Amino acid sequence: MISMIDAKILVIIPAYNEQASIARVIERVKESVPAADIVVINDGSHDSTSLVAYESGAKVISLPYNLGIGAAVQTGFILAQSGNYEIAVQVDGDGQHDPSEIEVLMSRLIADESDVVVGSRYLTDRGYVTPWPRLLGTKILAAYVSMLAGQKFSDTTSGFRASNRRAIEICAENYPADYPEPESLLAFRKIGLRVAEVPVHMNKRYGGKSSITPFWSAYYMIKVILAVTILSLRRAPRTEDTSYVH
Repeated sequence: MISMIDAKILVIIPAYNEQASIARVIERVKESVPAADIVVINDGSHDSTSLVAYESGAKVISLPYNLGIGAAVQTGFILAQSGNYEIAVQVDGDGQHDPSEIEVLMSRLIADESDVVVGSRYLTDRGYVTPWPRLLGTKILAAYVSMLAGQKFSDTTSGFRASNRRAIEICAENYPADYPEPESLLAFRKIGLRVAEVPVHMNKRYGGKSSITPFWSAYYMIKVILAVTILSLRRAPRTEDTSYVH
């Protein structure tokens, strides 16, 4: 069993046009987990995200164009796999995730209680306010994914996660491209990974503007429900067969 002190940790920060926030995110990660390595996956940004991240001391991998969050995160997992990291932590580049809570996520992995730990905004009331159309869609999606997965989840769209070596290997080989957060939860359960949620805080964005509108929230929910329904009908693979996740 690895310890918090000795664990080799990679923090993966997918970022698209986050020049206004990425430096502060990197600074907070360094303060919270100083022993961790940090990689920013610049997903085809049109601004100075890549340069700011590099000047802030992070390793930067720039994708040739905007491939989407799934491809960006999988790129980080591939680096974690090849670099023999024992823990990979996903942190969004907009500053909404609180890096001081990374150790809360990792503690469940260190204790070998889970393979993937998800930071949930809704597991307990911590003052995070979600606009009601988006909250309604979030609750419907969480209920549906929970039903298909056979495990209750409260925040199926959270990108604040920690994964152990077993999960890293699986995600590096195949990872959902279109709707990675909810799809991966269902895939993990089908494969047999132990998934847990822990309550976390959510901050306001450090900068920039969210692209999520009420219309987009409804459209996203419908598309995700279709995607996870199709995924649920696929044959559950053997543990070593990771093609199911794609």
